[in-house]
Amino acid sequence: MIRVALPKGRMGDKVYSVFEKIGYGSSGYGGDNRKLVFESDNGGASFILVKPSDVTVYVERGAADLGVVGKDVLMEKSPDVYEILDLGVGKCRMAVAAKNGWRDDPSQPLRVATKYPCVAKSHYAEEGRRIDIIKLNGSIELAPILGMSDVIVDIVETGATLRENDLYVVEEFAESSARLIANKSAYNLASDEMRSLIARLEAEM
Repeated sequence: MIRVALPKGRMGDKVYSVFEKIGYGSSGYGGDNRKLVFESDNGGASFILVKPSDVTVYVERGAADLGVVGKDVLMEKSPDVYEILDLGVGKCRMAVAAKNGWRDDPSQPLRVATKYPCVAKSHYAEEGRRIDIIKLNGSIELAPILGMSDVIVDIVETGATLRENDLYVVEEFAESSARLIANKSAYNLASDEMRSLIARLEAEM
């Protein structure tokens, strides 16, 4: 049986729908069910619900054979896994945003609030810009509003949250969506069931 790590939340629900379409639905998924592990009704897969940022850990460590995670997480963590397929759901952009009216002062280090410090450092290194990273885990938009940062680096889907908080997108520099990843050993020794599942997903895209 293939073990698949799915992210909890909206992306997980969207991704589960894709698995359901290709015959890996489960009567144990959704509703008021609080189970974290459940099997597909066809007996071919066992789904594990985990925090989105932990999917790569479960796959890299071999607790899951396959997993689904946002490209943004892969960019930040650079895990030792195979990136197999773009599932085309959960689409968003990695962007720099600032408070309306903000103007950059290149003579000063740019204060950047983000939960993606590695992505931010890499982006600004390419521009040769000096930065001061402020690592936050949530409500990133507050940092420029309160004057703690000049800009934020975060994923943007519709931009509604930015607009509601008087922020605007300065630039977009990468795209993100849900990606199917695989444990390297499990993929190299892939069972017929795993190959079939991946082929069905590819055909669905």
